[in-house]
Amino acid sequence: MIAVVDYGAGNLQSVVKALNFIGCDCIVTNKKNEILSADGAILPGVGSFGDAMDSMNNSGATEAVTEFVRTGKPFFGICLGLQLLFEKSDESSGAKGLGFLKGTISKIPDNNHTLKIPHMGWNSLKIRENDCLYKGIEGNPYVYFVHSYFLKAEDENIVSARTEYGVSIDASVHFENIYATQFHPEKSGDVGLHILKNFVSLTRG
Repeated sequence: MIAVVDYGAGNLQSVVKALNFIGCDCIVTNKKNEILSADGAILPGVGSFGDAMDSMNNSGATEAVTEFVRTGKPFFGICLGLQLLFEKSDESSGAKGLGFLKGTISKIPDNNHTLKIPHMGWNSLKIRENDCLYKGIEGNPYVYFVHSYFLKAEDENIVSARTEYGVSIDASVHFENIYATQFHPEKSGDVGLHILKNFVSLTRG
């Protein structure tokens, strides 16, 4: 069973539909006991960093997610859900993230006014070899992004994939039991479904 963390912000149904499509049981919940009893948890996210953290704090999701990560069971952040794993973001001055990981979250630069911001569309990934999230995926697969801010991780060893959009973007990370993607696997066709299947397999040991 996968817990999709509901903190009152964003559309969770695309994640639920993707999990159902690959035959994975899931529950959308903000209840700590249900999250902690799940085999794995997913933190989706849309909107702004500060608003999302306010919602996380007010709903009790911050405490639930923190305790879940400490269990060592697989945890997956998607899009803004990746950014929330870090300490802060330039998007929301003064807002404190979950702080599991260290890095900078900055606005995608467009110094020549040639890029569309937010970045919405398909980009190819340069994948780190032998990362379990990308098991069975070869070459430089295309995945779907929707974001205006991007991650530069402090420790490059946690970066499992990168992409280019005017700047090098850390597109996914993996540290211990934490997995996260800046792109939306649930909107990335067969490649994205394969990534979700790999994550689900991790929850099954």
